Amino acid sequence: MRKSKRKCHCGHYRLFANLKKRFAVVLGCFVVSCGAWAPASHVQVSPAPTRQAMAIVKYDKSWKQEGIASYYAHKFHGRRTASGRIYNMHERVAAHRNLPFGTVVRVTNLGNGKRMDLEIVDRGPFIKGRIIDVSLAAAKYLDFIKQGTTKVKLEIVKPAK
Repeated sequence: MRKSKRKCHCGHYRLFANLKKRFAVVLGCFVVSCGAWAPASHVQVSPAPTRQAMAIVKYDKSWKQEGIASYYAHKFHGRRTASGRIYNMHERVAAHRNLPFGTVVRVTNLGNGKRMDLEIVDRGPFIKGRIIDVSLAAAKYLDFIKQGTTKVKLEIVKPAK
């Protein structure tokens, strides 16, 4: 059995039956929300972050860092990095939280003495206690694929342009 369509007082079908009510509710909400804005003199705005708070490391020959390194590979291969470059797990690249993109760092595996120069192209690692994520190629060369992580030393070889 088919339901009959309702018609309004002028004979048209009631496609917009409650349109006036809906419009009134939306307009009322808009007016109420606009009235909730406080004058600019009463609004407390937090200051913009300073360059020091952003903690981007500037070039310094004596800069060194020691900590835990990990690697990232298949899940991110072919995806865009934070620098805008496409991540290739077979390149000599790495992710660091606050070194500028394009910085070349020497990563030394403190367990076996192997070292490799890597370019910073991404942000990370986002796991507490780790200082750098290296590509699969770098992890193979530094020989820590089986362990997954290793203790490393970082030194800036070439600053970002």
